[in-house]
Amino acid sequence: MDSIKILKNKTITDVPFFKATGIHCGLKKVKKDLCVIYSEKKAVAAAVFTSNKVKAAPVLLNMKTIANGNIQAIVANSGNANACTGATGYKDAITMAELTAKELNLTPDEVMVASTGIIGEPLKFDKITKGIKMACENLSYDGGNDAASAIMTTDTFQKKIAVEFTLDNKKVMISAIAKGSGMIHPNMGTMLAFVVTDANISKTMLDAALKTSVVDSYNMVSVDGDTSTNDMVIVLANGAAENKLIDSEDSDYDIFKVALHFVNVELSKMIAKDGEGATKLLEVIVNNAKTLKDAKVCSKAVVTSSLVKTAFFGADANWGRILCALGYSGADLNVNAINIFFSNNMGNIQICKNGGNIPFDEALAKNILDEEKITITIDLSDGDFSATAWGCDLTYGYVKINGSYRS
Repeated sequence: MDSIKILKNKTITDVPFFKATGIHCGLKKVKKDLCVIYSEKKAVAAAVFTSNKVKAAPVLLNMKTIANGNIQAIVANSGNANACTGATGYKDAITMAELTAKELNLTPDEVMVASTGIIGEPLKFDKITKGIKMACENLSYDGGNDAASAIMTTDTFQKKIAVEFTLDNKKVMISAIAKGSGMIHPNMGTMLAFVVTDANISKTMLDAALKTSVVDSYNMVSVDGDTSTNDMVIVLANGAAENKLIDSEDSDYDIFKVALHFVNVELSKMIAKDGEGATKLLEVIVNNAKTLKDAKVCSKAVVTSSLVKTAFFGADANWGRILCALGYSGADLNVNAINIFFSNNMGNIQICKNGGNIPFDEALAKNILDEEKITITIDLSDGDFSATAWGCDLTYGYVKINGSYRS
């Protein structure tokens, strides 16, 4: 959007009064594995957590902590999910909050905790203890990139974004980091996203903006159909921009909500693009569905289908697999009215008309499917509703990564 300016080479610590760091404490062999994000000013928070009934200890703790009126810090580790670890794991999550709070002169209920990595193994807490102290001592206004690195597991690149926009004639920033390559599937509920802003907004309105956004951003991503035990999105807003407090659904709230959603959608695309072993980003747009629910379940069915994903890996214009996925999606649709198109910078081609075969240029289709980003547009010709989902192809690399994840 014209009103939203993407800030290149900026990260979460470019948002006023936010510090961060990422360090190696020994949970992983070499790479950074623990980060702390800290607001020097009091902040309100909102969060959304995984819908998986098997929830990791940090998720269970945060579901209680988020009710607090002031959240100033996030501590997160990678290399170990602290999931399926019982009472000991829950106690460890509490201790992570307590240790961080002590170092930052906060109370434990002002600290959110996150973990990502291998499920079912206890945390190496001697390393966590030393790591938290080291991280808090190394907090800086230049630590955003290190924090982004420290939450990565099988990710191949940092996922980060920063934007600027105007509220009440004040410049406002939103910046975020995320991780996620595998065990990614709609409904948030392994992905983590930490968003920080200097907007002055009430906790109630921040919560409303986040929950509205998640439905059409993170929840529309699928890499492999597995909903993680640890998924969470946390937003901290410290009010440093000093715009008039947003405490109702006014025009400033609408501007903030659009900017937050832009950030979340861009992170969602990065997560989809970096699916484990992926070579292509798939964007599935469903238009003219009978209901919004129909549009969403259709787009999700296509982007989640293993047969569809492998066809895109092989650059095979196998539109029958797409039609098949639409058919089992559960959506109310007229199969004989469906049109399917592929497009990107190489061109646009229709490969299915009225639910059936049409002649098309196989060479052009192959050129389109050989690119790193492919848009699949599906016209259901049956209503006025649309939805977009993001995913990736399914490659040999995915099997290789997940066949030896613990080793």
